[in-house]
Amino acid sequence: MISLAHAQTAGAADPTGGFMQLLPMILMFVVLWFLMIRPQMKKAKEHKALLEALQKGDEIVTGGGLVGRVTKVGEGYVNVEIAEGTEVIVQKPAVALVLPKGTLKSL
Repeated sequence: MISLAHAQTAGAADPTGGFMQLLPMILMFVVLWFLMIRPQMKKAKEHKALLEALQKGDEIVTGGGLVGRVTKVGEGYVNVEIAEGTEVIVQKPAVALVLPKGTLKSL
């Protein structure tokens, strides 16, 4: 008789119980979105804007640490003068930051 009573009460589950079990996982995803994914997307968008705004004469720093002046901007590559008469070609995504004008003279 007791086993029959358990079988009858097991079928009457709370309909909101399934949602309440998923709620912590949903909250964790939302927190992950705001703490990790969203700032990373914002930084990538800013870097893309920086690369699109590159022009001849800008002073830049590459991801590898090279500092120089842009002499030519191509579709996927940038020519950078790192010393007088010394020019290297780097990929556009390798440009990490654009320095204020006149920074190279102070180095």
